[in-house]
Amino acid sequence: MTDMTLTSSIEQPATQATPEVNFDFSAHRLVLKGEAYPENAAAFFRPLLQAIENWLQDKPTTDEPVRLHVALSYFNSSSTKLLFELFECLNGFAKGGIACELHWYYDEEDDISEEFGQELRIDFPSLAVFLIPDLDAC
Repeated sequence: MTDMTLTSSIEQPATQATPEVNFDFSAHRLVLKGEAYPENAAAFFRPLLQAIENWLQDKPTTDEPVRLHVALSYFNSSSTKLLFELFECLNGFAKGGIACELHWYYDEEDDISEEFGQELRIDFPSLAVFLIPDLDAC
């Protein structure tokens, strides 16, 4: 079993086409913030997904939930596919007894992003999905 204090965090600054990544595994706080339209979405997201899977497989039992905070002002269709893989991963671990939360931040004037967040509640029923109408609150 991995000691949570020894699990490396992942920090990547935002670029024009990729979001800021701040995965603080010891605090159970994972953040994606900015815009996501990388030329190769799989190359960007799959290593992050693998890191989360590896961490959750070795995660000691605790009452503290895993909290994924997503504040994306724009994301393209290929990023959507990979985000769904990430959400499905967390949903699977939630089904297995690890509490997982998805905090979905959106611009309060963006009805499409709000509806997307509402659909996440349906698509990933084991995740606790929180909708926050303020992209800057993340």
